[in-house]
Amino acid sequence: MVTAEALILVFVAGLITDLATGIGAIPFFFVKDFSKKILVGLWGLASGIMLSASFLGLIPEGLAAAQKYPLYNSEFLAVGFGLLLGGLLVIGARRAVDDIDLDPGTFEEADYKKMILILGVLTVHSFPEGVAIGVAFAEMGLESGIPIFGLAVPAIAVTMTIAISIHNIPEGIAISIPFKASGVSNWKTMGAAIFSSVPQPIGAVLAFIFVTEARVFLPVGYGFAAGAMVYLVLSEFVEEAFEEVEDLDTTGWPEFLGGNLAGLIIMVLLFTFV
Repeated sequence: MVTAEALILVFVAGLITDLATGIGAIPFFFVKDFSKKILVGLWGLASGIMLSASFLGLIPEGLAAAQKYPLYNSEFLAVGFGLLLGGLLVIGARRAVDDIDLDPGTFEEADYKKMILILGVLTVHSFPEGVAIGVAFAEMGLESGIPIFGLAVPAIAVTMTIAISIHNIPEGIAISIPFKASGVSNWKTMGAAIFSSVPQPIGAVLAFIFVTEARVFLPVGYGFAAGAMVYLVLSEFVEEAFEEVEDLDTTGWPEFLGGNLAGLIIMVLLFTFV
């Protein structure tokens, strides 16, 4: 049963990840520009975190959940169906953003469209990240977990909240770059970064309610969250990372893979000790 306390806790978890996006704008209060190598490494870090969260956390949780329900003849088909749905959601969201007509106003048209596209894509794709949080909290209180405000919170929920918060920081940087290039103030830039992740607490609550009331869909929900994040990494994060190396005399692979490895290590430590 969904309780008010549980809803508040899930909403707060989504709000934490939302506010973490604003951290990405803080360096621009002190530094005007970042090394492109650093940006490539940050995109690699975000990619490593999200892939690790998917393959080490969400997918195994989904497979384990599917074994509890005789409805599923194969746990792999259940989670695989969710993976497909998650990828399709991101594809649809990207196309919806691409079809929006933009009015550049006082900004240079190319810069403005780049700015709005990045903000729009990250805002739309933050919803499935919120779904990932909500799904991770779905088994709250059913078994042993981490005690938080009198509720037994699954370790995967804490891990996902931390992971997505960390991953949102380079997203905040990515949003801040075109805003600052267009002359937007630091505080408005931070506001735009936070706005891009507003769907996360909303998606977290909606997903939590759905999978809690219709628990049989939990395996598909885990797959859905993982599919959305994996597709985002492959279609958006890698592309963004290697756009940064176009003017460099390096392939960018050492920085990107180094960030991936750092993300993997962070997630392994989180899954080990949380």
